Amino acid sequence: MSSRTKYVIVSTSTCLTALLLIGNMMGKGSGTQQDDVYKHLTVFTDVVGYIKTQYVEEPDMKSVTMGALNGMLESIDPFASYLNADQYKEYLKYKDVQRADVGLILSKRPGYIGVVGSVPNSPAAKAGLGSLDMIESIKGIGTRDMPLAYANMLLQGESNTTVELSVVRFRHPEPQTVKLTRAALTLPAVDSKMLAGQIGYINIDALSPAAVKETAAAVQKLQKAGAQKLVVDARGCAVGSPEDGIALANLFLKSGHITYLKGQKVPQQNFDADPSKAITDLPMAFLTNHGTADAAEIAAAALQDNKRAQVVGERTYGDAAVRKALGMDDGGAIILSVAKYYAANGKAIQDTGVVPSTQVSEPDVQVDYDENGEPIPEAQDAQQAPKKTEDDPVVKKALEVLGAAKVG
Repeated sequence: MSSRTKYVIVSTSTCLTALLLIGNMMGKGSGTQQDDVYKHLTVFTDVVGYIKTQYVEEPDMKSVTMGALNGMLESIDPFASYLNADQYKEYLKYKDVQRADVGLILSKRPGYIGVVGSVPNSPAAKAGLGSLDMIESIKGIGTRDMPLAYANMLLQGESNTTVELSVVRFRHPEPQTVKLTRAALTLPAVDSKMLAGQIGYINIDALSPAAVKETAAAVQKLQKAGAQKLVVDARGCAVGSPEDGIALANLFLKSGHITYLKGQKVPQQNFDADPSKAITDLPMAFLTNHGTADAAEIAAAALQDNKRAQVVGERTYGDAAVRKALGMDDGGAIILSVAKYYAANGKAIQDTGVVPSTQVSEPDVQVDYDENGEPIPEAQDAQQAPKKTEDDPVVKKALEVLGAAKVG
């Protein structure tokens, strides 16, 4: 297919998506919603007909309509996917199967696949892939309008097999070829230490029920050692369920709203702090960055909105929802967010992320690759090195903020 034809397909997909969305929005604002929707669906059909019969060369109409569908979904939900019948069968086949993976957490970003974060110590993390990077292709297949769920399936497979990606790094527009070897993923343990000034430091790279228990044990250990204040570092923490985030927040909250869940067909469900689960009232700072997502975002929002902690760092990614696969008559399905988690202030976390009360940018970590697309060992070591020390600008700012906090 020529580059001009590709351009037409992309442009048409965008236009058709806009028409559908405008029609839907206009319908919602009037008393003739159904008529307005049908009217704009007619426009959609007319545009498709003209493209097919009048354009200088006949484009790939399957790509046009698929692009429109995925563009429409992406415009309202960056984690949505449309899967055709074959893709959906494959999705169901592997949905509950634990397979080797590269450790990437993905979302859609202007048409392409974007990186939310990477599982610590995973092949993706060792290659330096993280928030704000974009995946241009997977196994030679372009990710433009690729269903998100299908991208995840392509990344999984047998242990020790490789997958080749074309990656556009943040601030480096030229695509790089990166080869990752799939592996069984294990989540890192929570670690902690005492910093100068009797400030306890806890690092959480991934959340799980076990990690919440480890965090509680770390807090209690630090308090026994004389900690007067706490720094909880959740930068790059993009793994964990909403329930884990709620449980983490409750360790530090004796009262108040943690979050609530609500959808068009999902009744509102409130999650309030249980005083019996709170284990400390020490002043604290909670650290975030663009790779902080889902469970950790719920905790960050709860602690900030209840004025329990100073949130320090960068705006979080924006990912906290319940997603559901909805089957279609053609045998395919759409995977869509059917309910979102909201902060105590009423904002949907997926829409706005969490903006820290004290914003600090962290330095970029650069990773170099050899001619085969493999990360250079020295670069891997740099990426995996401890990012949290008193010299880290985000940690330093947190210590400054805590310096003004009163104890007790």
